[in-house]
Amino acid sequence: MARRCLTGKRVKNKLVFGDVFAGCGGLSLGLLNAGWIGQFAIEKNKDAFNTFAKNLIDGKHRSFAWPKWLPRKASTTATFLRKYPAQLAKLRGKIDLLAGAPPCQGFSLAGRRLYSDPRNSLFRQYLDIVSKIEPRLLLVENVQGFSFPFKNIVNGRKKHRAYSEILRKELEGLGYTVFSELVDFSEFGVPQNRNRFILVAIKNGDSALDRLNGRTPFEILRSRRKAYLRSKHLQSRGAISAKQAIADLEVSGKSLVTSLGQPFRGFKQIKYVRGSSPSSFVRLMRRHAQGTLNSIRLPRHRPGTVRQFQRIMTTCAQGQSLSERDRKRLGIKKRALTPLHPRRPASTITTLPDDIIHYSEPRILTVRENARFQSFPDWFEFTGKYTTGSKDRRHDCPRYTQVGNAVPPLFAEVIGRVLRDLGS
Repeated sequence: MARRCLTGKRVKNKLVFGDVFAGCGGLSLGLLNAGWIGQFAIEKNKDAFNTFAKNLIDGKHRSFAWPKWLPRKASTTATFLRKYPAQLAKLRGKIDLLAGAPPCQGFSLAGRRLYSDPRNSLFRQYLDIVSKIEPRLLLVENVQGFSFPFKNIVNGRKKHRAYSEILRKELEGLGYTVFSELVDFSEFGVPQNRNRFILVAIKNGDSALDRLNGRTPFEILRSRRKAYLRSKHLQSRGAISAKQAIADLEVSGKSLVTSLGQPFRGFKQIKYVRGSSPSSFVRLMRRHAQGTLNSIRLPRHRPGTVRQFQRIMTTCAQGQSLSERDRKRLGIKKRALTPLHPRRPASTITTLPDDIIHYSEPRILTVRENARFQSFPDWFEFTGKYTTGSKDRRHDCPRYTQVGNAVPPLFAEVIGRVLRDLGS
């Protein structure tokens, strides 16, 4: 099969994809690694898009075949639909895969889960794009809460309905066969406990349905797990632990230097030295990385905060969120706070930097440590602010948030391989 890219170039035996709600690029990176050709990506936040562009549009390791008609800047899906109807019409039937990870905060079990949350309607814009370009395959990732019922008041009566079911019925109405499951990413080399809702849809009549041979995409995914991990030189028995993922980034035994490229003085970072015997996971993350690591700036805690972290590390169970009893005993109001266990996967990486404490050092994690837990390679550079104040959270997407919102590239690659083989 030969495909014509949106740049006009002919690409032999390559499948093409677009990424909607692309964030900083975790999903796209995995698909590119799986052999797909990226055509366009839509991300409304300029901070996240700048990171995406630096690595995946202008980057030397992976790059999109970006169309000339689409500006290389942040854009909303609404703007994309409104400004480029002619271009979207020309894309009909020419995109093999449309991937999308709609913003998940409105669905998260940690949030308020309001049916009326405006972020919950963004997936309908995704559906509008689907109806206009009719891709052969669809891939959606979201939090577990996407598949749990919401309480909605309609005409004075409570109705319980999950957005995953709404999406399924909408896609079936557009002519797709839909498959979905909750997937534990730690089973695919991602060193954290991260369970996510994954949806794969195939256009009715497409040859990809015949290639399933009575199986679901998820049955194929699970059947390839061990082979995929072996291809990455990763262990197939047991999950990768927190220490296996970030031991080389510990402060202990390292020199500290002034943090590079920062407008605020006083921050330090480790002088990174490649260890002689890193774990297989670290070796995978280091591949193609050169020079000083990006985003290893250490937090600057007050002495009282350090003492509190030390009390938590010595008196609370590692690897699980602090109990109500522990929070009351220590005078902690924050509901989600977890000291890592060195021999277990990290807890779910979130957008908030102070949700997790290091397993052996009284501090929160660096952006790079969070990125390791999300399986971003060390060559991938995050840009913009590290954190932001509460008044700016609606508009800013700092580095911690970019990482926490991302789809882990290691999982994106393995599902991308499955979809590539189905679509070939």
